[in-house]
This record gives sequence, C-alpha cells and structure tokens, in this order.
Amino acid sequence: MGAGDSVTLWRCPHLGEALSLPQEGVPTVESVIVAIDGPSGTGKSSTSKAVAAKLGLSYLDTGAQYRAITWWMISNGVDVTDAEAVANAASKPVIVSGTDPGRPTITVDGADAAGPIRTEEVTSKVSAVSAVPEVRSLITELQRSIARSAEHGIVVEGRDIGTTVLPDADLKIFLTASPEARAARRSGELKGADVHATKEALIKRDAADSSRKTSPLAKAGDAVEVDTTDLTLDQVIECVVTLVDEKRTAAK
Repeated sequence: MGAGDSVTLWRCPHLGEALSLPQEGVPTVESVIVAIDGPSGTGKSSTSKAVAAKLGLSYLDTGAQYRAITWWMISNGVDVTDAEAVANAASKPVIVSGTDPGRPTITVDGADAAGPIRTEEVTSKVSAVSAVPEVRSLITELQRSIARSAEHGIVVEGRDIGTTVLPDADLKIFLTASPEARAARRSGELKGADVHATKEALIKRDAADSSRKTSPLAKAGDAVEVDTTDLTLDQVIECVVTLVDEKRTAAK
C-alpha cells in the first residue's frame, strides 16, 4: 500500500501495548453481529474464530458453505460450468454449519465435509458455483437464518457479508493483505502447494469474485479496512476485538 492509501486503513492504537482481552467462551459482549469480509489469505478465518471465542460469540464461515455445495456438485456429477444444471441441483444438498468457534463443523447430507471441501479441486471450482444466482440466494438465506438465531451474537466471515448478506451488521470489517503475503499464508494451509501457483490462483479468484454480477467481492461503504500484511495474527485479533469493544461502548 502506498502512503496515499493509508487514510483508508484503520490503525490499531493498542499495538505494542498490553490489552486485557476477555477469557475465551465468556459472553462479555451484548448481542452483536460482526461482518468480516475480504479476499482469501487475509486471515479472515483465524481472526474470526479467535475473536468469536474471546467474546463469547458464535462463528460462521460462509465460504465453507459455498465450498460444501461445490463439493456436493462435484461428488454428484453435476457439471459446474453448466449454470442451469447447478441451479437445478442447488436445493438438493442439506448443509448444516456448526457455529462453535472452538469447533466449527460443516456437514452435507449428514456427512462431515470439513476435509473434502478444502481440496484444490473444490477451490478451483467454487467461484463458478457460487456465481449462480440460485446458489447465492439459497446460501444467503441460510446465512441470514443462522445469524438471526445466534443468541449472543455472531462473527460472520466471507466476501459479501457487509454488502449483501448482512448489510445491517453492527460492525463491518474488510481485511486486506498483499498478494505475496496472502499466497504465503494460503500455501501454508494447503500442504505442499507452490507459493507462486497459489498467488496466481488467488489473483484469478479475486478477479472472478470481484467481477461476478451477483454479490461481488467488495468493501462496504461503512466498513473498516484493516491491512494485515505486516501484522501478526495476534495483532489482527487484537485490532478486531478493540473495534468490537469500541462499537459496544459507542452503542451504550
């Protein structure tokens, strides 16, 4: 990021200082909905899960739901490049997301899908499936239902949460990072993945997500942008917890 871009970024004022964080699992924040968006490799999942655990909130990985339906399509022989075929099959799988940040789960038709949805094959095809309007409509309603039913509030992460899924979220955060940092993180998650190839795949995914007609990847106008390139995971978590606490204080 250049110097001229820094005005759009939120700088955590507490970095390098001691910050007393709540104990995990203790619901210290009144019901609050936090939307965390951003491209792959910015630390959304790790940050969201940790923040939810520290603040006693539920957690939802919306990307996992799109991966789950993509995995179902592949497993059931649906041509993911055929939008009509995908649309016709979209309502068939039953996707259930567990919202415990300490042990998030996802099942498809009762089968554990946590491992299968993280393969390169699913990664390469999820954009095509998620771009189908019928898929987005069904998954979006599922996500809204989960958020509405979260008793103590929820941290929801994805790519269009603040703009489309939960436009009235109490707090919207958009995480960013350089392509190089994102590729390094993602290749570490995908064992044996080549960093250069991963970077190219991420850039391609960004283009597809940003240009799709239905709910493109975009920063909400009232979202806080946090560049995680040079921050440790603990620092990013600290920043988000601080933002949630500031939002809670302002609402009192």
